[in-house]
Amino acid sequence: MSIIRPISDLRNHADQISDICHRQAEPVFITKNGKGDLVVMSEALFNQQQALLTLYRKLEEAELSLIKHPEGISFKKVMKGLRQKIR
Repeated sequence: MSIIRPISDLRNHADQISDICHRQAEPVFITKNGKGDLVVMSEALFNQQQALLTLYRKLEEAELSLIKHPEGISFKKVMKGLRQKIR
């Protein structure tokens, strides 16, 4: 369930919002004049979401590669590409 707090709570009760973010591992949605304005989350949750986005991008690249090369790519070709990226 979404946690929604007014922007005044961010100013007056930042420590409580921080505790909520860490304890529940959920973002807190901040409203301003009754409308959505900000999202506050713990650094751990942010890092987890960034890792998921990176994974999704890599999966998309793999799917596109499979579409381009349905017959596959040889091991040697893959290793050559990886070595070039490393250098």
